[in-house]
Amino acid sequence: MNAIFITGGGSGIGRAVAQLFAGRGWRIGLADVNAAGLAETAALLPGGAATFVFDVTDRAAWDAPLARFAGDGIDVLFNNAGIASGGVFAEMTPAAIERTIAVNLTGVIHGAHAAHSFLKASGGCLLNTASAAGIYGTAGAAVYSATKFGVRGLTEALDGEWAADGIRVRSLMPGFIDTPLLDAPLAGSNYNVRQQVRAAGLEFTPLEVVAQAAWDAVHGEAIHTPVGPTARRMRFAARWMPGKLRQQMRRR
Repeated sequence: MNAIFITGGGSGIGRAVAQLFAGRGWRIGLADVNAAGLAETAALLPGGAATFVFDVTDRAAWDAPLARFAGDGIDVLFNNAGIASGGVFAEMTPAAIERTIAVNLTGVIHGAHAAHSFLKASGGCLLNTASAAGIYGTAGAAVYSATKFGVRGLTEALDGEWAADGIRVRSLMPGFIDTPLLDAPLAGSNYNVRQQVRAAGLEFTPLEVVAQAAWDAVHGEAIHTPVGPTARRMRFAARWMPGKLRQQMRRR
């Protein structure tokens, strides 16, 4: 039986991916800082799941859960845990900046480092959640964008470095997904991220679409998989109309 270990498994994308993979016969490991969310996700899965409560920013905390879950091996590590942050960059607190970097980038690096030996043994796949904000720097989400560009760079670097180990490395680049992440308040504003997305007239991509994209990424050849209309438009504009995209970001 194939096995996938999912961080950020207590809600949102992590939960949707767990449901899809479990429905297709995979063994599921879930990690999150939210124990209640993990229990809720596990209860939705036909075969349940192994659950682990730890903070992905703590490198030492990774080793025991991965070793305990491994059993016959780990075929996929889904580095999905992340937090949303936005608002005027100059008005963000240093603590908010540091936490965003720690979870969204350092946590992903730690996960990749901790999982390498397991993925090498299985000839498996490292799947990282990046973002459409990692396609072109997004005004109003500067630090978030920076972390997702970091995830993109890590994915590309390890795709080259780990090819000799038989490990596939992939990323998802979703646009806006209606998950609890969007409840995060915007720096210097009374609004949260969800309200800003709606005010801008942008669409949300269903979680089921993201989960299928994760399946396709794990089983496909593309390094990066844009998910949803916003992500696909940004990828097209960044390649073919960078000047127009720059103007749009300045208007934001």
